[in-house]
Amino acid sequence: MAHESFEDTEVAKIINENFIAIKVDREERPDVDSVYMTVCQALTHHGGWPLTIIMTPDQKPFFAGTYFPKKSRYNMPGLIDILYSISTHWEDNKSKLISSSESILSELDKYYEGESRNVKLSSKTLENGYNQLSHVFDKTYGGFGAAPKFPTPHKIMFLLRYYKTHKDIKALEMAEKTLDCMYKGGLFDHVGFGFSRYSTDNKWLVPHFEKMLYDNALLIIAYLEGYEVTKNKLYKDVAEKALEYVFKELRSEKGGFYCAEDADSEGEEGKYYVFNPLEILEVLGEDDGTYFNEYFDITANGNFESKSIPNLIKNSNFNKDNDKINDLRERLLEYRSKRMKLHKDDKILTSWNGLMIAALAKAYKVLEDERYFEYAKKAVNFIFDNLVDENKRLLARYRDEESRHKAYLDDYAFLCFGLIELYESSFDVTFLKKAIDLSEDMINLFWDNEKQGFFLYGEDGEKLIARPKELFDGAMPSGNSVAAYNLIKLARITGDANFEDIAEKQLDFICGALFSEEINHSFFLIAASFALNPSKELVCVIKDKSDEEKIKDLLSEKQTFNLTTIIKTNENKKEIEEIIPFIKDYDFVTDKSTYYLCEGKSCLSPINNIDELKKLL
Repeated sequence: MAHESFEDTEVAKIINENFIAIKVDREERPDVDSVYMTVCQALTHHGGWPLTIIMTPDQKPFFAGTYFPKKSRYNMPGLIDILYSISTHWEDNKSKLISSSESILSELDKYYEGESRNVKLSSKTLENGYNQLSHVFDKTYGGFGAAPKFPTPHKIMFLLRYYKTHKDIKALEMAEKTLDCMYKGGLFDHVGFGFSRYSTDNKWLVPHFEKMLYDNALLIIAYLEGYEVTKNKLYKDVAEKALEYVFKELRSEKGGFYCAEDADSEGEEGKYYVFNPLEILEVLGEDDGTYFNEYFDITANGNFESKSIPNLIKNSNFNKDNDKINDLRERLLEYRSKRMKLHKDDKILTSWNGLMIAALAKAYKVLEDERYFEYAKKAVNFIFDNLVDENKRLLARYRDEESRHKAYLDDYAFLCFGLIELYESSFDVTFLKKAIDLSEDMINLFWDNEKQGFFLYGEDGEKLIARPKELFDGAMPSGNSVAAYNLIKLARITGDANFEDIAEKQLDFICGALFSEEINHSFFLIAASFALNPSKELVCVIKDKSDEEKIKDLLSEKQTFNLTTIIKTNENKKEIEEIIPFIKDYDFVTDKSTYYLCEGKSCLSPINNIDELKKLL
């Protein structure tokens, strides 16, 4: 529509004479997008983007749709006809249109509010989610459901937790199959690394070539957790490659991370990423080129518009190290990078950066590479230096030296998620303190005291015709699900009864709104897993730095999803005791580093031996 209509002089003349045109970036204004997408779905029984809304000057919609061609064709009305028709009605019968918009709004209240029953969270919720995933699992190519296939990494993360708790091998097999197949297909860029947004087919071969920060952040977490559980080196390698892509293409000089890299070059989607075999032979030479073509199934017939997307679907050695391929890939990447440069969406969103901080924290914890910690710290500093206003209110978007929009629920929840992960990988109390402060602000700004759950925009935000609550975990998890996870984690780490209380209310609230569709709330299932399954709390009172490093080593090699760890040292003693009062009761035994392991509110005898702790874990 941008090219066909909004840049067209004929359409522009009609719009400018009769309407005020507002183009909304849904990533900058998720509140506007959510409210009016609900209008579209209610009025037309479907939704999608581009989203077209015509409304009165006081925000009340009376016409909704998605894509419209410039002129009518087949059974689809053209934008010009729609604009002329509505302009005429506005002149001749304005009161009727206004009345129509008001009756639409009164009917929409129930859509915005959403239904929620009085239901308590139970293990049945986890079983339902697992059974639903099993039912739609693609045994041949992994993933869930038919094409188009979205990665939805939180489904894999839930399955890994389900396997660890229930020892159900099928849960692990589903996770592994999906991790393998997503990497083997063209969804993963085998030349320049990083994951595309989704696959248009069922075998993950042909992606929508746009690369998003949030997809890569969540997939990095999923592959690292896959590595923690299985120790399959492939998953570690894939996570490292995705991280390298993000550092190279999406990291700003100031430390924040950009949103995305475009799919199009020279007006064609995917042209930047595809090859023909002769092209490869020319770049790499006859022998090396032939080897490369066979390895990545680059053929004369091609697999995408007569060219080939490099992939490993038919390659049985996809999980083996291959130094020769690595060298050839670097040569081909140098050649490819001389093609037309891809456009970058250089907004820096607080929410997506929160997910990337979580991915970097997880990478630091699992791989113990100091570089990941440094990049995470820089991203945190960037946000708190550039995306907080004079009233200490978090903001949503930074671009071209300008920060705008009061932050939404996702910004608070995702950033808090990243900070908790960063605390649990570094044990720097600064990050825990920031996570607690953010969560308290989130409760004050977004919590619904009357009906539970968190609103999408804050009570100090721009007042729209509705104040929705988003619960659906799609390609990206909902702020409500991530908030539930953060609250239960913080309750376990700090012992704060208020966090525990709101976490319970939040989990029950979401549970009451599931209506047997647990599969569409997979990040919520991660939070529910943490709340329901037996948890362990480890308090380490550390005498010297080397013992702290040993604890970090232990936690990097041993995956315990339901473990929370607190480290008290002589350096952080005062600060951590202020944040976590119960930690005052934990001290050295025999004047050595001492470890207290607790489960289900009762603690084992304190021990000084880290090898003994390893066995207990």
